[in-house]
Amino acid sequence: MNESRWLDGSLYPDADAPDVLESLADRVDFIARLCAAWDFGLLPREVTVTEIRKEEWKPAVEACRLLTSPAYHLLRRWHGLPPVAYLGQQIAVIRDDPCLEKV
Repeated sequence: MNESRWLDGSLYPDADAPDVLESLADRVDFIARLCAAWDFGLLPREVTVTEIRKEEWKPAVEACRLLTSPAYHLLRRWHGLPPVAYLGQQIAVIRDDPCLEKV
């Protein structure tokens, strides 16, 4: 697949969006940018989610270690990686919701 089709250039407001993500470092940077935007409420496009769920993204997801990001923990789960400690904010109204265990 042509990377430019799934690679969301809006995740690079501080730099020119790359045409391809060749190195592990490039992929880790993309995962960090994607998770930060997702946590902020900017949902990724379906084609982007389909791409990052591919097996070849597993090393980048593992290396990213964005432990404060709920989206990152979801990516770990999708890739079958072992859970790691979540270091982000826990919102009491959600944490203490008795219906949360049913979700």
